[in-house]
Amino acid sequence: MRLNAATAPPLAYDREATSIGVLHIGPGAFHRAHQADYFDRLLAHDPRWAISAVSLRSGDLKRALDPQDGLYTLATLDEQTAFRVIGAHRERLVAPDPVRLAAPELKLVTLTITEKGYCLKPDGTLDLGHPDLPASAIRWLVEGLRRRREAGFEPLAVLSCDNLPDNGHRLRAAVIALAASRDPDLAAWIAGEVVFPCSMVDSITPATDQALKARVLEATGLEDAWPIQREAFTQWVVEDILPSGGPDLASVGVTLTPDVAAFEQAKLRLLNGAHSSLAYLGLLRGHETVAEAMADPDLAGFIETLMRQDIAPTLPGDQGPYIDAILKRFRNRAIRHRLSQIAWDGSQKLPIRLLATAHDALLAGRPVERLCRPLAGWMRFIERQARAGVAIVDPLAETLATVGRAGGVARFLELPVFPPALAIALKAPVEAAYDRLT
Repeated sequence: MRLNAATAPPLAYDREATSIGVLHIGPGAFHRAHQADYFDRLLAHDPRWAISAVSLRSGDLKRALDPQDGLYTLATLDEQTAFRVIGAHRERLVAPDPVRLAAPELKLVTLTITEKGYCLKPDGTLDLGHPDLPASAIRWLVEGLRRRREAGFEPLAVLSCDNLPDNGHRLRAAVIALAASRDPDLAAWIAGEVVFPCSMVDSITPATDQALKARVLEATGLEDAWPIQREAFTQWVVEDILPSGGPDLASVGVTLTPDVAAFEQAKLRLLNGAHSSLAYLGLLRGHETVAEAMADPDLAGFIETLMRQDIAPTLPGDQGPYIDAILKRFRNRAIRHRLSQIAWDGSQKLPIRLLATAHDALLAGRPVERLCRPLAGWMRFIERQARAGVAIVDPLAETLATVGRAGGVARFLELPVFPPALAIALKAPVEAAYDRLT
């Protein structure tokens, strides 16, 4: 039987009694495993927070889940495995008119559009000439907020859930910049009335594959066109500036804090930085998943040393317990987190995950040789993909393919991925690491 409203096990709430209070842009795997799970649990005692899931480009999710009445299975894979049906998505929209943003009952917009979805320059400001901007979430938000203002409805909160440092502030600046280029009065209204909290999100979420679909069918007896899997660990930290009357996120385990930066920086550098390092070096050593890479004693030892001796000193406080927890999560064999998935969009991820750490290490006079190994690994990975004719998943795919076919550290360091001064400082240690990697 196909999963749908008639065949699903009972939820913890009456789905028909819920109303849409949240609009989410970019309802990919991470959102459905993370934020949607939090709101699904919140619906058990507050029916106002069902989700309108908006895909600005792809209709894949709508096609998969509409026959299932928006229901899907969340598989939590750890020492013990659990399966739960999520019903938080009340509607799925594809490239719609932004009229939903003007709905009076809507209180919160959340986004998981990946780093590249913000159309930012290397300095973090909006690129008004970016080719993706006309179809971007930024443009869609500006138009929706314009309609909301004209309708006279209360402003709302817009919450980025992407792995961007200072994500709320960057999103706010981008939205205001685009609004100002069209309507200065609208920009002033957004600046004064709409809040953009910063946030940090964390849970390892591998892509759905046929093995997961088969496992869900065997465990539940229901065919699910697009189940989701994640580890048991999950974390959501939100800046405590949400307007009154918003969702009680703390009641479902969200950490509300006046300062997200400490959580965010530790996660981006230690977890995400180590993940990217594992991806590029692990793929070059012939591994497919994170758990497989961590079973390689030399690679696992390198990653632990990198975290403890090179990354942790750039962060405040004792990071030892956090590093211990991350290493345990990486070794979770119940999760098949493919290194190839983590390797996507390296030009967007490396500046945040590794280059900022290398910059701080140089300023402090600490060595950067180990930090340069995964940077060189990315270069060798791109070369291998380009020379084999394999598609590169990255906003700079065409440029990277050209550079990769030619090879050589100097060409990579000329890319906008690397700030010029940092490229000069890292040239010698990256070249040394590059020569060691084949």
